[in-house]
Amino acid sequence: MYVILWEFVVRLGKVDGFVAAYKNDGAWAQLFAQSDGYLGTELLSSTGTHQEPTFITIDRWQTAEDFTRFQEQFGAEYRALDTQLEGLTLRERKLGTFTSED
Repeated sequence: MYVILWEFVVRLGKVDGFVAAYKNDGAWAQLFAQSDGYLGTELLSSTGTHQEPTFITIDRWQTAEDFTRFQEQFGAEYRALDTQLEGLTLRERKLGTFTSED
């Protein structure tokens, strides 16, 4: 399995819109699901009350090649959605890509 982790700091007042777009059946998951090899997305929220709303997404693919194929086939749609949703966050950071050892 190939996993991509992202961290997002969400603007106050934009949390509901962010969650709607980034949850397991949100806009990103719907776009990813058009490609073979996509296994799902998980959205985690921070539990601290003293900080800005922070979320982690976990996108799972069967292989890195499946994600590469997705990028080749849906690159324009990916960029358009990213642009459409950029006002929801203060910061985003790719934490990395990982593979399962199972």
